Parts: sequence; structure tokens; C-alpha cells
Amino acid sequence: MRAFTSSILATSVLLSTASASMIPAKLRERTLEYVIKPKVFIIDMFGPEGDVWYGIPEFDLLAINITVPGFSPLYPDAHCTANGDICQLITGESEINAATTVASLVRYPRFDLTTTYFMIAGIAGVNPEHATLGSVAFARYAVQVALQYEFSQFEIPTNYTSGYIPQGSLSPQEYPQSIYGTEVFEFNQNLQKMAVAFASKAALNDSSDAVIYRANYAASSAYAAGAAAPSVVECDVATSDVYFSGNILSTAFGNYTTLVTNGSGVYCMTAQEDNATGEALLRAAIQKLVDFSRIILMRTASDFDRPYPGEAATTNLFFANQGGFEPAIQNIYLAGREVIAGILGGWNSTFAAGVNATNYVGDIFDTLGGAIAPDFGPYTFNNNPVVPTKRDVRRRRSVPVKMRRDVA
Repeated sequence: MRAFTSSILATSVLLSTASASMIPAKLRERTLEYVIKPKVFIIDMFGPEGDVWYGIPEFDLLAINITVPGFSPLYPDAHCTANGDICQLITGESEINAATTVASLVRYPRFDLTTTYFMIAGIAGVNPEHATLGSVAFARYAVQVALQYEFSQFEIPTNYTSGYIPQGSLSPQEYPQSIYGTEVFEFNQNLQKMAVAFASKAALNDSSDAVIYRANYAASSAYAAGAAAPSVVECDVATSDVYFSGNILSTAFGNYTTLVTNGSGVYCMTAQEDNATGEALLRAAIQKLVDFSRIILMRTASDFDRPYPGEAATTNLFFANQGGFEPAIQNIYLAGREVIAGILGGWNSTFAAGVNATNYVGDIFDTLGGAIAPDFGPYTFNNNPVVPTKRDVRRRRSVPVKMRRDVA
């Protein structure tokens, strides 16, 4: 049985239930005709992530169901508690589904999202250098690691460590010279740390199969975190529609994360949607529809991104009984409910006014502006743009950086 420790959320549920009981069932099943202003909006990516929030004792997300034009045909509705404090949607998997669904949400007039906290809550692959099956990660960065040149592993030079090269560049160590704008998003670290503190109250789920499987990673000292019990950690998410497995790609994407964050990012989770969600919310923030400093990126670990020593990458992905899926799904709820309770409980004192960010928050172009300059990207020092040189492909395929950014 799921035990809940927060009286704040329980009180909110009682109010929601009381309100819902006064609304006829048929009306609840349809939409209500007033604007909803959620305090927390949960963003899930596919069915099991969404289902874990239904039928729970803390709150009823199915009290109000609103069909939103532009949502996935598989998940056409946004769901909210009767008082509108907590809402949820499921984007559908992959970058295109996530971007389309979130872009549709933020412009739908039934919602006022100007003071809403968005909690991206999904499962992910995990880097055993930093976490393990069942762990819960809160990210400062989302990095679009597959936005690169790619060569077949069978056709790369002998001095290349993988087939991936940053766009517009000639080696894996060179910062991308062709910048699209979605490569990196940085989120509010103060909010991230508050979410970690809330989630750390949770007793995380685990499984006997996960215990057995993760023990194999103890064979390498580099994977000590992978062999340990699940925990709540601070580290970053790699976004790729490619569902990859193996040491070569995992290492390459970890190195790219380090490169594009100027050494401050730590790759530990891999998922398919977060930069797409980030871009949709950023564009909404430009229009003051949302507050980009109110985004929490939480991922729970369902499977390792690479094999343990002596295991084949294909075995790790296709055949191994890792035992991490169910704990990862349960830990979305177990950790996430603590975050939600913390926000609702501290709404009047802290969260209504917003959590002040003392780090840079935004994209690689500094689109949102603000007093704090980006601490990553080619613009970090004196706003000097990257100038295409040497190779015609940089001129043919990309608009010069200075033209793509509102700088003097």
C-alpha cells in the first residue's frame, strides 16, 4: 500500500474531493467552462508514466478531463483535480510528439499557466557512472546529444572514438560551429535543489531483479554508483530519439554533454523528449505564457545505457532482465508526490511568487535575456559569435550565428 507522509497534500485532496462530489459525474467527464490555473502541471511521456498517477489516495487527476486540440491522438486529454491545483498530460514519446503536445497546451485558452510549475516526470536510461536502476535524477541541463553529424561506425577514421561529430565541426572535441538553438537548456538550480530535498523524503521502490542485475556493475570501480542502491541525485539528461545502448555511444554522448555545457554538465540519464519540451516552453515564455524558471526535470532510471563488463551491448538492450522498469515507474509517483506536496505546502510562503534563479536559465541563444549571462555555449565570453571558417558546409547549411541571435 502506498503510504503518504504529507498532510498538506492530503488536505488539498479532501478539498478537491469535496468539490468534485458536488459536480455531476457527466459534467466532470466533460470539460468545465472556466479557465484553470494549475499550481503544478505534470508532463508524462507515455501510458505507464501517466497511469501511475491515477487512482492514488492523494489526489484525483481524473476529476476534470479536457480535450486539447493538437494533443496526441493516443492521449488527447489534459487531466486536472477538481480545484485545478494539479494537472497532467501525456505527450506521446519522442521529440516531435513532445514538442507538438506542449506547444498545443501553452496556447490553449482554457489554461492560465503563467504561475504554473511544470514537472517533467518520466523514466530514462541511466549511466552507471552516476546512478543506478530506480534512481531519481533532477537535472540542471537537458542536452540534445544526437543533434550532430553522424558517420557509420564502419566508415570513421581510426582516430575517431565514435561516428558523432558536433555540427559544423571537424572533431568530437570542437564546440559545435552550427548552432540551432535547441542544443542545451539550463533550468533553475535553486528550484532543482528544492525538488531534490522534497524527493529525498521518499522511500524509493526497488525490485529483486534490479538488485541482482545491478550487482554485475560492481566488477568495475567506475560503476560503483551503478552497483549501489537507488537514490535521489542531481545530474543531467541527454535527449535523443535514437534509443541507444553500449559504451561507445554512451561515452560519446557523455563527452558531448560535457563539451556543450562548457564542462559543467554531467550526463546521467537518457530520454527522448526533454529538449523538445524545453523548446516549446521557451517559446511560450517569450510570449509570457509560462515562466521558464518554474520547470523541474525529473527522470527515473529504468535501464542501463551500457552493459556491465563482459556483457554485450545487444544483450543489455534486448535480452537482459534488468528489473528496473517497474521501480522507475513507481518512483515517478513516490518522488513526484513529495515534490508536489512541497510546492503546494509552500505555495503562499515561497512558490506563488516564484523561486529566484541565481544561475542562468534558458537556451543557448540567451533568448529570454535577463541579468545573468549564459554559462555555456560559444557566447559565454564577450558575446563573441562563432564565425564559420574553413569548410563550405558551415556556410551552406547554417545561418551565421550573429544573424540568428538578437545581439548588438
